[in-house]
Formats: sequence, C-alpha cells, structure tokens
Amino acid sequence: MMPEDSPVEIRPEDSDPPPTGPAQAPAEASAQDTRARHPRRRRRRGSFLRELPVLLVIAFGLAILIKTFLVQAFFIPSGSMEQTLHGCPGCSGDRVLVNKLTYRFGDPRPGDIVVFRGPESWAPEAQFAKPTNAVQRLFRAVGSAVGVAPPGEKDFIKRVIAVGGQTVQCCDGQGRVTVNSRALTEPYVYISDPQGYRPTPFGPVTVPAGRLWVMGDHRDQSADSRAHIADGDQGTIAVDDVVGKAFVIVWPPSRWATLGSPATFQTSGTMKGGLVLVGPLALGLAALPAAAARRRRRRGR
Repeated sequence: MMPEDSPVEIRPEDSDPPPTGPAQAPAEASAQDTRARHPRRRRRRGSFLRELPVLLVIAFGLAILIKTFLVQAFFIPSGSMEQTLHGCPGCSGDRVLVNKLTYRFGDPRPGDIVVFRGPESWAPEAQFAKPTNAVQRLFRAVGSAVGVAPPGEKDFIKRVIAVGGQTVQCCDGQGRVTVNSRALTEPYVYISDPQGYRPTPFGPVTVPAGRLWVMGDHRDQSADSRAHIADGDQGTIAVDDVVGKAFVIVWPPSRWATLGSPATFQTSGTMKGGLVLVGPLALGLAALPAAAARRRRRRGR
C-alpha cells in the first residue's frame, strides 16, 4: 500500500501525444465545413457549366428560327427614311423589328414601311466592308440577325405608296404625289433643303399586279422607285421580294415608337400583322414569370 504523500509517477505513454503537424487554420476549417454543409451548391454549379453549351446552342437555334419565320431586327443603313427612321453609313442608326409573318396572310398595303430585296438594277444605298473569312461572315450573319450589324447591301427599307392596280403620278398643282388622281397628304415627308427642292415629275405609272411602288420619306435623298422608272418594271418591286413589315423602333430606347400606316392612306386593320406577331410574343413573355417561379422552387428544394 502506497503512502498518501508518495509522488505519482507519470510515464510518457500516459500523456497526450504531441501534435504531429501545424494547427489547422480557423479560416480553412470554416471553408471545409461550408463545403461539407453545401455539397448541392457545388453540384448545381458544375451541372450549370456542363449544360451551358447546350443552352447556347438551343438559344442560337431559336434565334435562327425566329429570324427565318417570325421577326428580324433590321439596321437602318442610310438616311433615305429620315425623319421617320434615323440612319446613315458608319453611324449608330435606328434598329427596327420587321414582322416576317404578316404578309403570309395578305399583301403589303399603301403606307406600310417594308424591307425588301432590291432588284438587280437598284444600286446599294450604303457600302459596307465585306467579311474576308468564315469567322467574320458568321459574326456578320449573327449581328445582322439581331440588328447590331449592317444588313445585306441589297436590302432596302421604304414606304409603300401604291400597290397593284393603282396609278401613281407626280405632281398636282401643289407638288403632291397622287394615287388614282387623289393627292396624298404626307406629313412624314422630310426635305433637307425646302427652299431649293423641286419635286421631279413622273408618271402616270399604273402598278402591275403583284408589284409595289415605294418611296423614301427623305424625299430629296432617296433613290427609290422614281430613280428606276426607266427600268423594265417602271421602278416597281415585286411583292415576293418583300422581307417583311417594319412595325416598331426598338433601339435606341429614346426613339422607341410603333410604325403604323398614316391616316392619309385610309387603310383599316393596319395593325393586323403586328397582332399576328405580338400575340405569340406576349404569350411567351407571360410565361417568363411562371418559369422563374418554378426555378426558385427548385432552388428552394
């Protein structure tokens, strides 16, 4: 029996082992704890990165389909439609949306602003540097589709003044254009030099069926049907060459406006084509909040 005041022998193997490495930093330990607590966050981020190329391909495919069949953004390449549409070579002009669906249900009407492919005899109103390689051609095509790059040099934008069967002429006693002997009041017309401008007489021209007589709103600076009246088609263009109807200015935001037909043409239902397109677009936009809510619910789970 050991006396009470005898010292207790402490052997080395009974004590705590010394640390074999440096103490773990608190910040590193906290980071590891966070990663351990949120493994789903890492998996979600990795899943998104894997899906991103697929999403980009799908988005590009949808853009091509929309451009081909529904709507296309169009870059105004020249000043021939001032002041209705701003544009000039080398400057940042207006961008408009062109409805490509509306004329599948009917022909263009007087007063419509249309984009069309110019006949061979029509010289381009603006010259642009052509792409020199496949990559530049791809970027030009994509940029033209969304309205941030110049369109094709043979793409024009003008206002329809007369359609098949109508007779157009200039001018009456006040210098106005007439259609079927009725003078047009054209508040949209812009003249750069009102003092020196003298309208050039033309016609009468009876527009053949399936063709259009088009003129620019910048009346003294537009190479339109008047400049090609000596051509075989008397300056008219084919309805089949019309790409679509410009119905809204979308850029810049300060210039946002719809593009309807003026009252002088006395047309009814001029927004019919716009509604054909706006209806599906509105349904698509209405679906966005629901899709966002579903995504938030998935994140919460």
